[in-house]
Amino acid sequence: MKNVNIIGVPEHFNFPWQLAIEEGAFEARGINLQWKDIPEGTGKMAQLLMDNETDLAIILTEGIVKSITEGNPSKIVQEYIATPLLWGIHVAEKSGYSTLKDLKNKTAAISRYGSGSHLMAYVNAQKQGWATKDLKFEVINNLDGAVASLTEGKSDYFMWERFTTKPLVDQGIFRRITDCPTPWPCFVIAATDQFLAENPGTLAHILEIINVYTSDFKRIPSIDRTLANTYNQQLEDIQHWLSLTEWGQKNIGKHNLELVQNTLKDLKLIERIVPSSEIIY
Repeated sequence: MKNVNIIGVPEHFNFPWQLAIEEGAFEARGINLQWKDIPEGTGKMAQLLMDNETDLAIILTEGIVKSITEGNPSKIVQEYIATPLLWGIHVAEKSGYSTLKDLKNKTAAISRYGSGSHLMAYVNAQKQGWATKDLKFEVINNLDGAVASLTEGKSDYFMWERFTTKPLVDQGIFRRITDCPTPWPCFVIAATDQFLAENPGTLAHILEIINVYTSDFKRIPSIDRTLANTYNQQLEDIQHWLSLTEWGQKNIGKHNLELVQNTLKDLKLIERIVPSSEIIY
C-alpha cells in the first residue's frame, strides 16, 4: 500500500475526496490516501508543501501561483474547481458599515499573509479603485479568529468563501455586504516536486479516481441534503452553490495562469512572472 498525504480546507468543495476515501476507491488501487483538514487555508497549505509535510494539496489558484513564483518546489497538476470562488465580504452584524465604500482604508482580517483572504483583499481594492498601499491587515488564522476579531473591533471586514460563512450570517454574527468573485478557476490540485519525481504513476491513479467522482458528483441522489447536513448549511444555500460550481478534470489553461500572474504582478504581490512550465506539471 502506497502512503500519500493530502490536505485541503474542511469545506463542501472537498466532499468528493471524503466520499472516494470512505468508499475505498484509492485503497482499491493500492493507495492509502491520508486526508488532513487545514482550516487556516491556503497560506498554511503552501507552507506545508514548501516544507514537504504533505504530498498533495487542494489549494487556491492565486495562493499557490504566488508561492511557486517565490520558490515553493511544487507544481499545479490539475484544475480542481473550474469556476470562480465567491468571496463574501463580511462585517460584524452590529458594525456601522453598510456599503463597500465604507470599508475603504479599513482593516481586513486575513488568515495569514499569502492566503486567499489576503490576496483577494488586493483584488477587491483594485476593483474599487482604492490605493492598495493603504490596505491594513490583522492576522486571525481561521474562521474562529475572524469571529473574535470582527466582534471585538480589532478588524473591520473579512473576506471568506460566501457559503462557508453563511451559517455565521444566519446566526447574526456576520453581515455580508457583497461578493467579490475570483477572476479565474478557484481551486487546483498541487503536488511537491519530490512527490512528482518519485510517484508519477500514483498521481495518475489519484487524478483518475477523483475525476470520476467529480464528474458524477452532482448526479448523486440527494447530494444537496447530504452536503447541507454535513456542513451545517441551509439546503437552498447548498443548491445555489451547486448551481454555480463546476469541477475541472484537466490542467489549468495558460490563459488563466497568465491572468493570475499578471494580476498578482500588477498588485505588486509577486516580483516576477515565471514561465508556465515552472508552475504547471
